[in-house]
Formats: sequence, structure tokens, C-alpha cells
Amino acid sequence: MALFRAKYPDEPTPAVRWLPFQLNPDLPASGLPRKEYIERKWGPGRGPEVYARVAGVGREVGVPFAFENITVQPNTLDAHRLLHYADQQSRQDQVAEELFKAYFVEGRDLTDAATLADIAARSGLDRDAAAAYLASDADRELVAQADAEARNAGIGGVPFFIFDRKVGVSGAQGEEALLQAMEQARADQRR
Repeated sequence: MALFRAKYPDEPTPAVRWLPFQLNPDLPASGLPRKEYIERKWGPGRGPEVYARVAGVGREVGVPFAFENITVQPNTLDAHRLLHYADQQSRQDQVAEELFKAYFVEGRDLTDAATLADIAARSGLDRDAAAAYLASDADRELVAQADAEARNAGIGGVPFFIFDRKVGVSGAQGEEALLQAMEQARADQRR
């Protein structure tokens, strides 16, 4: 975003929206013990090996991943519902950042309603209102449908970036690659 703003200072800053995509939509609502999930996915004892590279990259950019703190591999439908709720109140970026911090640094259980309400409060939302929303079924089908639409569009993992609903970029990419995609979407829009 900073590169885009520097290169195009007279244009509006692009908006960021976090769209639903669950890595593990078939997990039970309460998630799975993280150790069991890792062993099913990569085999016994492979978690530290698999995450060592990601943790190293995180350290390089100031993100202190603490994968060893994670005890529950969550079903993230309610976390995505919280992001949808936050979007309605212009707090989506803040909630996304707090969700990532809570999970990847603090090892919090994102299937726990109280944890999600705490995250909402840390993000500047009313805790009680967020808790009431999460206790209801509001937007559950809407969020699940958006997740299914992403899969039907061919998205299979995260991160995945979509610029102006035209240009998709899969995977963790450098800022130059993302700027290029933004410029491609910008050029397509001007045609």
C-alpha cells in the first residue's frame, strides 16, 4: 500500500477487505488438538520442521510467530463471522490483526466465543455486542457461502489477493509483485 501511495499520490488509497476462506472448513466447530492435526497433516513430529521456515521469515519482518503456543487447530467460521461483523463497523483490519496475534503469537483458541469477544474488544468493538452476534446464527450462512464461492473460483489456500475483482495473486508475495498486480488491475479498470 505504501508503494502504491508513493507512486500514485493523487489517487485514492485502495481499500482492503478480508474475505472468508477457511483452510479447514471440515474441522468440527470446536477444532482439533493442534498436535493431532499436525500429525494427521504431516506425520508425527513434523510440526517444528514445517514451521521453522515460516518462523524464520516472521522474525525477519518482526512477527514473533509462536507456533508452540497453539493448542487448538480451529474451525474458523466464527472468526470469519467476526471479521464480517467488524467490516460492518469499519474495524475489519483491526480485528484481522488481533485474530492473527491471538492465534499465531498468543496461541489463543479461535473456536472459543469468549476469546473472539475479547479480540473484538481489543479491536475497538463493543465486547457484549460482538458476543451477542457470535452467539446468534447471524450471517453464518452468508459467510459459509462466501467461503464456498472462493473455493468454486479456484482459490485453494492463503494468502490470496484479489485486486479490483480482476487480478489474483496466490501465496506470500513480495511488495513489488503485489504492486504489479495492483497496477495491472488499475490499468484494466482504465480500459
